[in-house]
Amino acid sequence: MNRQPTLRLKATAAVLLCLALGAQMPVAQAKDGPAPAVPSAAAAQSFDAEVDAFLSAYWAMFPDSAVAAGRYAEAARLPAPTEALRKQQLAFAELWLQRLAGLSKNLALTPGQTGDLLLLDNHLQALRWSLTELRSDRWDATEYNVADPFAQLLNKPDFAPLPQRLGLIDQRLRQVPAYYKAALANLHEPSPVHLRLAIEQNSGALSLFRDDIPRAIKEAGLKPAEAAAITAHNAKAQAALQAYIAALSKIEKKQLADGSGRSFRLGKALFEQKFAYEIQASVDAPTLFQRALAEKETLLQRMSAYADELWPQLFGAEAVPADRLAKIARVIDKLSARHVAPERFVEDIKAQIPALEKWVVEHDLLTLDPSRPLVVRETPSYMRGVAGASISAPGLMDPKGVTYYNVDPLDKYTPEQAESFLREYNHWVLQVLNIHEAVPGHYVQLLYSNKSPSKVKALFGNGAMVEGWAVYAERMMMEGGWGAVDGKPSAEMGLMYAKWNLRVVSNAILDYSVHVLGMSEAEAMNLLQREAFQSNTEAAEKWHRAQVSSTQLSSYFTGFSEILALREQLKAKQGKDFKLKAFHEEFLSHGSAPVRMVQRLMLDKAAN
Repeated sequence: MNRQPTLRLKATAAVLLCLALGAQMPVAQAKDGPAPAVPSAAAAQSFDAEVDAFLSAYWAMFPDSAVAAGRYAEAARLPAPTEALRKQQLAFAELWLQRLAGLSKNLALTPGQTGDLLLLDNHLQALRWSLTELRSDRWDATEYNVADPFAQLLNKPDFAPLPQRLGLIDQRLRQVPAYYKAALANLHEPSPVHLRLAIEQNSGALSLFRDDIPRAIKEAGLKPAEAAAITAHNAKAQAALQAYIAALSKIEKKQLADGSGRSFRLGKALFEQKFAYEIQASVDAPTLFQRALAEKETLLQRMSAYADELWPQLFGAEAVPADRLAKIARVIDKLSARHVAPERFVEDIKAQIPALEKWVVEHDLLTLDPSRPLVVRETPSYMRGVAGASISAPGLMDPKGVTYYNVDPLDKYTPEQAESFLREYNHWVLQVLNIHEAVPGHYVQLLYSNKSPSKVKALFGNGAMVEGWAVYAERMMMEGGWGAVDGKPSAEMGLMYAKWNLRVVSNAILDYSVHVLGMSEAEAMNLLQREAFQSNTEAAEKWHRAQVSSTQLSSYFTGFSEILALREQLKAKQGKDFKLKAFHEEFLSHGSAPVRMVQRLMLDKAAN
């Protein structure tokens, strides 16, 4: 199973949407002094109208992003990723950067509206940078995959009756051959590791055309002529996908023979610029890297103390190793034997969700919404290969949508690999994983985000805030006593939670080291296995993930540390008036905005 440190939120938006939100660059200001204030009601109305105009234009340009937001009718459109489309997208970014800049000149905006404007400005600048400098469309073959909107349409009975959804599917099917033809033409010296993942993911998508769409056609009760037409278009789409996979395999064969292909490493300039746009932290990438190194040492000291406490009960009078890392590793290895049976893995995850929900309510940490259940499922095959567990949440425009907790099945592993994996996700760590992915982590945060009064902050979410909240949720639960035994803190849970936190920190170290410092596979495996105590299966998959992604692994440590710092700032300001639940709910009310933006809004409110 492809596992992540704190398992990654799998994005379902188009890749360009995933780049969203960079460092806050100032929106253009009027040069002739402050503009006259517009009455707040009129300003709000004008601002909202312009945001709606932008979103309509954005979804027309990026229909897959519209689907991710819950506008499923847009799934009928599948623009071919041609050079002409790239130029249209670039012109779109330039046009709206100028148009939105005018709002700050002519309207007296609230702090929340100013934040929205900054987010849109940053998103458009990130889009422009991606189209002109990063140019991953030339080397990252994983960007080309048509599967998700088809799957969304097949699984949304509340959106429209099946015959109507098949009508949209039929329109999309007709565009698949042109899409893959343009995708193949775009790829110049693709990265071999991305190429291999693209082959695997697109091969996984074949089941949609081979099984799922034909099954839906049979179930829909269509007229014979309609069913025959969709069947014919589906056959052509499947053939186009198969031809694309074959073409990628041919490129891969050539690369294996001659060693060609672009390096998966971004390099210093691209990585640090991407970090600024995607992570939007209060520090730059090199500073975060140094902070992660320092935090790693702090965690090792804590883990050493837990190991000393646990050693006598686990090993009796056996001498404690002089080497700190060896000592910690022995204790972790002994404890890790306690894990769920392979056949019970998914069921154990399902069973734990109600207990987490009950704990959150009883400890008054957050208000939950029982009307929006979480469904645990096997990860769809076209989504596998990056994150072993993830959340697929409905978009803002899909208020009744189901949230899925995706878990990769263990059937790809040998018995030895499955045992390695289950030792990594042992009795204690699996609990932390479920907190992170489900309650009160990603699942809860994304439900709150969709209820935010700001469409922009909900739609253009910052990954560091999203992942940071999930890591903070783990800390919040541990501070509240989760995992205690007979009311006392558990040294076993303390050690395993520290190990999990070490993964968060190691993610950031690995991310920067791989893409900027040129870390080798052997060096990465040493960091992950010896210094972070990860199993071989986990470490091997993390090395793969570091190659096929960039900057995302830095999001966990960044967001978590900034949320925790904000909480402590507010505690100091409010003293005895500070309420943990109120902090959580106010923080989450700002959608998925970058932590430093939420920090400014909350600290300003606390000062007034």
